[in-house]
Amino acid sequence: MMMSMFSSVSGLKAHQTRMDVIGNNIANVNTVGFKGSRATFQEIFSQTLSSAGSPDALSGRGGTNPMQIGLGMNVDAIDVSMERGSVQRTESPTDLSIEGEGFFIVRSGTEGEYRFTRAGNFTIDKQGNLVTASGQNVYGWMAYKYGEQGYEFDTQEPILPINLYEDAYNMNKRIIAAKVTTEAVLSGNLDSTEEPVSGFGADATQLGDLATDGVDANGDPGSDGIPDDGTTNIPPHFTVPINVYDVLGNEYKITLKFWKNYTYSDSGVSPETSWYYVLDGGSNSTASGAASGYIKFDSKGKIMNDTNFEVIKTVTLTPGSASGAESFDFDLNLAQLSMYADDSSVKTTRVDGYPPGTLVTFSIGGDGIITGVYDNGRQQPLGQIALATFENPAGLQKAGANQFSQTTNSGDFKVGKQPGNDGAGVLIPGTLEMSNVDLAKQFTEMIITQRGFQANSRVMTTSDEILQELSNIKR
Repeated sequence: MMMSMFSSVSGLKAHQTRMDVIGNNIANVNTVGFKGSRATFQEIFSQTLSSAGSPDALSGRGGTNPMQIGLGMNVDAIDVSMERGSVQRTESPTDLSIEGEGFFIVRSGTEGEYRFTRAGNFTIDKQGNLVTASGQNVYGWMAYKYGEQGYEFDTQEPILPINLYEDAYNMNKRIIAAKVTTEAVLSGNLDSTEEPVSGFGADATQLGDLATDGVDANGDPGSDGIPDDGTTNIPPHFTVPINVYDVLGNEYKITLKFWKNYTYSDSGVSPETSWYYVLDGGSNSTASGAASGYIKFDSKGKIMNDTNFEVIKTVTLTPGSASGAESFDFDLNLAQLSMYADDSSVKTTRVDGYPPGTLVTFSIGGDGIITGVYDNGRQQPLGQIALATFENPAGLQKAGANQFSQTTNSGDFKVGKQPGNDGAGVLIPGTLEMSNVDLAKQFTEMIITQRGFQANSRVMTTSDEILQELSNIKR
């Protein structure tokens, strides 16, 4: 008689445990990155009243099954469901969710145990650290180089706490260093209908003389390189402003000036047209080297390139003494110019180099790369978030604060994985992974569990009544 009571007690305890699991799931139905659990039951050892008997072929007696009475039940397992929860868009640049496998790697500072989480509600502290809501550092890489696929982070380096403002590899990342100009590429048209400068090269017998022998005094470029009529400079047919930068980031507004100076045409020879150019260094610099020269076009308006008419020349720009910068060279590329009967439209299409810039904002890509945007229009990677993957994610142990710790059955965390590589999922910026708890299913489980608890309590009261009747036999 007591066995039924003990069995009902085990049922009451197990169903209470299951209700505790359900209650925790429902409590965390809106918890970011929460993974719901489920409790399953198993029966306990049964008391055998009689063992099974085998059939007897000689007597014809049949076999008998074992007779057993169960001694109750127990909780078999409390499993964690690692299914991905739904995604909520937040538009916050530091909110992240993972599409696929993997966990964010967090730790308090540089010591202690790594923890793993799917909750990507991160923030930036005043020192530039990427941290969780509880202040733990988010880990990744910050050493990078520029490769064929763009910025490539050195994932062979140990993972470190991500800091957007500074690190040991890049030092101060709030300011991006200036880059000296090495190339200025121009494209566009020079108007073929322009009249050549009067007297400028008029006595030359062939265009080659313009680059080798010079021209007559009337129209000859003076000491400043500007064509003149003997007394005053001749206005250029077209000017192009160009902005270049020295290694310190000082800006120089220089001007490229063009004069149409000669068209050569002879019997049996296609016409060729020469233009003269001068690069004016402006008020705070001096241009030297190939700061002036000639370019030549054929009868179809295409630019020609030969020894005396090079379309790419190296110019040396010497900054003023007050700038504190040394001279620098850049290539003046005129290879994309044309000459048609249309308005002159030459302009710069690419000039590298830029001044220093200050970090104004940042963005995080699906590959985990954090890219800083600076007020000079440039961009620079600030770090890359690492993910951890496990052979058995369900074997992780919940450690509170939406985090897990590794166990002997989860597999060991050894190295971080780049998002989108080696089985790790990609990141979705501006979103958060919500709880994977299905509320309707939990309510159903709660009803079933309540009925199970109620039925076991009825066994308890019925067994008690039977014992009461047994004690009344004495009367």
